[in-house]
Amino acid sequence: MNEPLPILYRDDHLVAVRKPPGLLVHRTALARGESRFALQLLRDQLGRHVYPVHRLDRPTSGVLLFALDADTARELGEAFAAHRVHKRYLAVVRGVGPERDRLDGPLRDEDGPRPKAEMPAQPALTEVCRLDSVELPVSVDRYPTTRYSLMEARPLTGRRHQIRRHLSRRGYPIIGDAKHGKGVHNRFFRERLDCPRLLLAAVELHVRHPRAEATLCLRGALEPDMQRLFTRFGWSAHAPGDGYHWSEAAPSASRGIAEETP
Repeated sequence: MNEPLPILYRDDHLVAVRKPPGLLVHRTALARGESRFALQLLRDQLGRHVYPVHRLDRPTSGVLLFALDADTARELGEAFAAHRVHKRYLAVVRGVGPERDRLDGPLRDEDGPRPKAEMPAQPALTEVCRLDSVELPVSVDRYPTTRYSLMEARPLTGRRHQIRRHLSRRGYPIIGDAKHGKGVHNRFFRERLDCPRLLLAAVELHVRHPRAEATLCLRGALEPDMQRLFTRFGWSAHAPGDGYHWSEAAPSASRGIAEETP
């Protein structure tokens, strides 16, 4: 039996959930043989139709937003397309990442109809900063010790695998990234630290609510494996919890907006 998706927020117009890693958002041409999708799971969980308005990569965990009616879906889709939605990710990377940087590098579609080299390069911009780091007395590569960093990433555009590709290009691949990462470090985390997957989580999403004069700020907790790793590395203070809050004018209960729980 499928476990219900954790609901972070719900009202009459939209619902936000925390997607676990390994789950596709919806059916695609690349999903042959898959039978579990966030869209269908949430539809069955709520007993009503839901509309996807954005996506998270299959291995990425975190905050995922759906609309509950066609008009809200259209308005939210337009907000995402216009980059009016603010997103914050946490990633564990190899090395000591930059204290703060603006990664401005065009990206080509890796899954387009033509070979990647023939696809047009699209502008891509990601802001990153290092929140913490750790040095382990273990030789994973060619050095006697190994260092890893906790990076915050805020994508200002929405290219496929943007954060993963930008950090890898900069020399700080995300742990568990089979395509853009480094196998020896992925294997170390899988075999020694019980972290066999991509360590990238969408932990915050700020969106203007289409029916309220306020911005809804959503937070998603880390999955248990990342929580354990943060505890082991002394990074627990950076681990968010599930929840939400409103910024700017507080919404009126008469608009059908859910009240925040303690």
